[in-house]
Amino acid sequence: MTLSNLQTVEILVTNKKLDDLKILHLSDLHINKKTTISQIEELINICNDLVFDFCVITGDIIDTKVKFIKEKLEILNKLKGKVYYISGNHDLFYGLEDLEKGLFNFIFMDNICNVIIYKNEIIHIAGLPDRFSKFFKIKREENKIKKYLLNEPSILLAHQPKDYKIALNSNANLFLCGHTHGGQIYPFHYLVRLVQPFIAGIFYKKNTAIYVNKGIGTWGINFRYKADAEITILKLISKSVK
Repeated sequence: MTLSNLQTVEILVTNKKLDDLKILHLSDLHINKKTTISQIEELINICNDLVFDFCVITGDIIDTKVKFIKEKLEILNKLKGKVYYISGNHDLFYGLEDLEKGLFNFIFMDNICNVIIYKNEIIHIAGLPDRFSKFFKIKREENKIKKYLLNEPSILLAHQPKDYKIALNSNANLFLCGHTHGGQIYPFHYLVRLVQPFIAGIFYKKNTAIYVNKGIGTWGINFRYKADAEITILKLISKSVK
């Protein structure tokens, strides 16, 4: 787990009700047996010193069974404010039900539609299980989520960038995801690009802003090259604001 790259990213959105909204976006923590309690505590301290309206975590929180990292997961519950999260493929593999129990202070968003009140306005937020959920006999309720996201303004959370088309087809204002680790080790970026439409950063398609978070943790080997880990504040700016 690397905590070196704290950044604020400005994202243009098409709905003025989202103007100046600040979202703490975390992804791909990959907490495992080697992750230390001090690393988790440092992450929480860094995040709790930041100014944001709510937090989202776009999957792959764990990289081992919860029973081995229960104490570490409990520390995550100290993250301030509302925290919305969805499943990643590693969460599904190592035990989503146990993860939900461990993150008792978070809001689980797989197949869930919710609302956030911001400056007396309603923001519609929805989440989808990871695309591997079918292998775990978990249904992705895409039609329900698509219909809900037609309400404006709206935000979709999913683990993989591949789900961006759901956001586009629903005219969602913002789509947040992770999964890619930004390629993690250059030049593996090119391999990732063969299977994912986006690797990292901001992209705009139609009326939807897309942000792919490079994540905090690593997978396979604890090393990154030209794909720094990130803790990111997304500051939304309405195109209509002069």
